[in-house]
Amino acid sequence: MRQADFLSPRATAATPSTAATNAVQSNMRATSASAATSGSSSFGSVFQQVQGEVARFIEQGGGSATTLNPQGRAYLEQGQPVNVLGSINQGGEIGEVQQQFLASIKPWTQETGARLGVAPEIVAAHAALESGWGQRPLRQGTGADTNNLFGIKAGGKWQGEVASNVTTEYEAGSGTALKKTERFRSYPDQGSAFRDYAQVLLDNPRYRGALNTGSDAHAFAQGLARGGYATDPNYAAKLTQLATRLQRTAAAE
Repeated sequence: MRQADFLSPRATAATPSTAATNAVQSNMRATSASAATSGSSSFGSVFQQVQGEVARFIEQGGGSATTLNPQGRAYLEQGQPVNVLGSINQGGEIGEVQQQFLASIKPWTQETGARLGVAPEIVAAHAALESGWGQRPLRQGTGADTNNLFGIKAGGKWQGEVASNVTTEYEAGSGTALKKTERFRSYPDQGSAFRDYAQVLLDNPRYRGALNTGSDAHAFAQGLARGGYATDPNYAAKLTQLATRLQRTAAAE
């Protein structure tokens, strides 16, 4: 699965804001506009070129990102951790952008929570953790949103659309964070993403420990982590902390 977009003591990479996401899009739009003026590439082809450049950079062992062009550096930064809990203050209040994200997915979190036997706030926390509150979406080669809010990768049995994106994976044992280009599932809409997410957890016996855990965020997170949902050694703690905050916020409303 896609790595958590969340800072922890072991994740010390630079923390971009949503400006990084906006930067890569605006830079590529500008490049695309320039290309269109000269009668060459469209936005989609420019986006694919940037993805290819970053993929080659990673495959060659990385190094200084200054060797990448501005668009490539901005795209690479999208795979860096971002402080998800930074959007929630100590009093449990969340920002306007985060509230809008939660409101937009509420029908799906309720439906999915009922299917999985867990509180909807836990499902919402998982979506927020994996997508950076919807502000760091996995994208198709054209730049369109994949609606993949849970970072579900496209294995050999997946028959739907696929999108390649930069992600962070952690080495077993050392916990070293590495940048990789992986293939992720792409969905036509958020509803499809939530339904597939629920089906993945229901069908895979590895995640049995996460099912029917009710409002116990720790039990759900541990069930995912033990099932191998993510390689981040701190994944369960991150998800538990965020879900607990959302549950407290919901209880106070």
